[in-house]
Amino acid sequence: MEILRPSLINISGRVYRRNTIKEDQYEEGEEDDSYMGPPASEQFDEEEEEFCDSHSIEQTDKGFSCAIDVPSVLYKYIIGRKGETRRRLEADTKTDIHIPKQGVEGQIVITGSQKAAVSSAVTRVELLVQSFRKKQPFTHFLSFALNHPQVQDGFLRFKEEVLEQCSQDHGVDGSIFQNPAKLHLTVGTLALLNDLEVTQACKQLQHCQDFIKTITEGKPLPLEVTGIEYMNDDPAMVDVLYAKVQVKDGSDKLQTIVERLVDHFVSSGLMVREWDRVKLHGTVMNTLFRKDASAEAGGGRQQNMKEREAFDARNILKSFGSYHFGEFDLNAVQISQRYSIDCTGFYTSAGLLNFS
Repeated sequence: MEILRPSLINISGRVYRRNTIKEDQYEEGEEDDSYMGPPASEQFDEEEEEFCDSHSIEQTDKGFSCAIDVPSVLYKYIIGRKGETRRRLEADTKTDIHIPKQGVEGQIVITGSQKAAVSSAVTRVELLVQSFRKKQPFTHFLSFALNHPQVQDGFLRFKEEVLEQCSQDHGVDGSIFQNPAKLHLTVGTLALLNDLEVTQACKQLQHCQDFIKTITEGKPLPLEVTGIEYMNDDPAMVDVLYAKVQVKDGSDKLQTIVERLVDHFVSSGLMVREWDRVKLHGTVMNTLFRKDASAEAGGGRQQNMKEREAFDARNILKSFGSYHFGEFDLNAVQISQRYSIDCTGFYTSAGLLNFS
């Protein structure tokens, strides 16, 4: 990490710097000893111990107390291996950190005799939570459904014609095509680790209603799905082939909505920004499907990258580069649940926001 460009963590709209000193080796424990402390890269400087005003610190008969919501799957990172992390935090801040039993959803309660000490402990716990949250696999994704009947029909024709003309090309077979019921545009991924966070995300989506209606003028957005493109630099070794989507009038309304959505969810702390600009794409072929048809929603499984067999897309791009899949009116954005399918075959919706 560059000294002049340190790693930053956004917590409730406030940005903290995380200093890097040295990476320690992680070790897995056993059973109750499986809790691991943070790597030494997560050292905190004085600026990070400033008063934390994103939580209410209450005065009690014995001093001060603050309760913070933390998903149970993240408790182990605050406890650490054999309780080392919690003991160090308590010693450094002169506070007591009370954590519910593993698997029991609740609040972590931090108490201490000094308000500043409790505030410091809260900040440190939140930094740990945000750091290790990034390592959790995503559970939901923000998306636009592309499974309109006309687009599905176009996709099925595309699949049939590609297999007729290009099945002799390396790696091209029926197993790597998207399920037409799952066609979608991914806006961004979300790691929502309990029911409370799902509810918070759905509320945040509703908060986007005003700017979306301003951009769309309260009307559906006419889109056309035309043309295909690939993700990497070598068309002979492709893992993902996607359909391009644009507004029929040539405007940038869809891209504007996407960027505003990402900005909103990133600022809320529910989404991590992955790119400076979202690349809108509707996946039509993905080599992850070859081994696991349910693998792709908002992105691929990192652990499967080495197992993927790329395909030669040169003839597909030559013959179908401007393929027209269809047109439809986009009227909603939704929070979709990964690995959960509704009665239509599309990803189950946790939250929906209509444009009109």
